[in-house]
Amino acid sequence: MPALAPTEYSCTVAWLGHVRSRAASLRAKPLASMPLSFAGYDDEDHAGLTRPSCSRVLSLYPRDTPIRNTRQISIVSAEELDQIGAEIGLERIEPEWLGASVVVRGLPDFTHIPPSARLQAENGTTLCVDMENQPCVWPGKEIEIEAPGKGKLFKTAAQDRRGVTAWVEREGTLAVGDRLNLFIPSQRAWTP
Repeated sequence: MPALAPTEYSCTVAWLGHVRSRAASLRAKPLASMPLSFAGYDDEDHAGLTRPSCSRVLSLYPRDTPIRNTRQISIVSAEELDQIGAEIGLERIEPEWLGASVVVRGLPDFTHIPPSARLQAENGTTLCVDMENQPCVWPGKEIEIEAPGKGKLFKTAAQDRRGVTAWVEREGTLAVGDRLNLFIPSQRAWTP
């Protein structure tokens, strides 16, 4: 019996982008298509089979410990970006400001799709969701450049709306306009 159940839900890739060097700028550059290997998108700062551990896993590892890279791709929802923008008083939040890799449209409550869910394109390219991407201050700095006084509001407004991180389970190419089908683990929710 398959451990991943197909759902009736799908979404559309609305935008693709990459960050070449986070040290230079978090701002992502748009792409029309994104060829993905098992290491992610080659020209992306988050690419690689491994990565140095960061603040998100400090309870497990000292900072900069080499670990498996499950943060190759940052996926956000167009609908949730609109909600963040409305909350901080902006007509629009651009995905570039967040350093996003993929923007999807059409999945409700996107940030809370379960860990290990799969998003699969019709060509077979498959992303595996790691976990919710916690809001941080870096996007706020980019927002502040574009809309002075609004950047400091981002972190609070993005709570439960920051999207997810993911890694490439099956290589292939994503393109703007692709439909991604959602598969979720068939296990029940943990209730200790």
